[in-house]
Amino acid sequence: MAIFNNTTSSSSTFLLTAFPGLELVNTWISIPFCCLYAIALLGNSMILFVIIVEQSLHKPMYYFLSMLSAVDLCLTISTLPTVLGVLWFHAREISFKVCLIQMTFVHVFSFLESSVLVAMALDRFMAICSPLKYATVLTDTTIMVIGLVICMRQVICILSMAPALNSISFHGGQELSHPFCYHPDVIKYSHYNPWISSFLGMFLQLYLTGTDLLFILFSYVLILRTVLSIVAPKKQQKALSTCVCHLCAVTIFYVPMISLSISHRLLNSTSRVVCSILANVYLLLPPVLNPIIYSWKTKPIRQAMLQLLQSKGSQGPNGRGFRGGWGPREAIAST
Repeated sequence: MAIFNNTTSSSSTFLLTAFPGLELVNTWISIPFCCLYAIALLGNSMILFVIIVEQSLHKPMYYFLSMLSAVDLCLTISTLPTVLGVLWFHAREISFKVCLIQMTFVHVFSFLESSVLVAMALDRFMAICSPLKYATVLTDTTIMVIGLVICMRQVICILSMAPALNSISFHGGQELSHPFCYHPDVIKYSHYNPWISSFLGMFLQLYLTGTDLLFILFSYVLILRTVLSIVAPKKQQKALSTCVCHLCAVTIFYVPMISLSISHRLLNSTSRVVCSILANVYLLLPPVLNPIIYSWKTKPIRQAMLQLLQSKGSQGPNGRGFRGGWGPREAIAST
């Protein structure tokens, strides 16, 4: 933990806040939060499980979806203890070291999700623009290499951040705007010029997520050009329908992230309540909605989940397991 050596001050803690000014109704606020966390954990866990056990889902599209669900699970778990701690037990104090560890996890998993969305855009590009090369390009080995590159990118990011974190010290006892540690919120209490640290963080975010978003937009320009060149309207609709889930995932991830970043760094007059709402939407909405969207719009996932629930409900002592009750079939495109 050498990167935290210089995070010392007269007080060694920050104070977390759920929703500024609404502390008296934290117990009531915790009810929808518990429901959202339960949906995120159960939904992403179920998607991971059905992709692992169902052989027909062992295809590039679903491998990338499993990566997205795994990242969403980790992102949910990284904020759950402090959020529910503040709402249930008013446990607002958090030490510098724990705060910086949580901040690192939050940002690393956010950057991971951005990278996975790029990989999913590549999958859609290959499926629509080069369908004949899809199976030969996106092999299991290629997908494994893509996963390793995504992870190595985050490792390099962490190693580059370590020297900067090692040189920062903070004013203790300050009240944060969120029930978890978020870089723009924490960095404004550093002893050094917070604007410099904040814009360095913004540069890193633009470098990682900004380039990811540009790649996704460019891939969809090429996809749209290919779709418009298709003569049959039904084939056009079918091709576009396979992108709906991914476009929804991109929207619910990037729009709150950009809004929160701008409100923290550029709009100093933004209400703390608004910042808190944006932060919770940014970190909680994608893990909640992604499994709902993909299970609703992707027929193989929906069928696998229904089969899982039916097999668990009707399986007797001599009944077959989940995998034994399934016959071989091909995964089909989203409908």
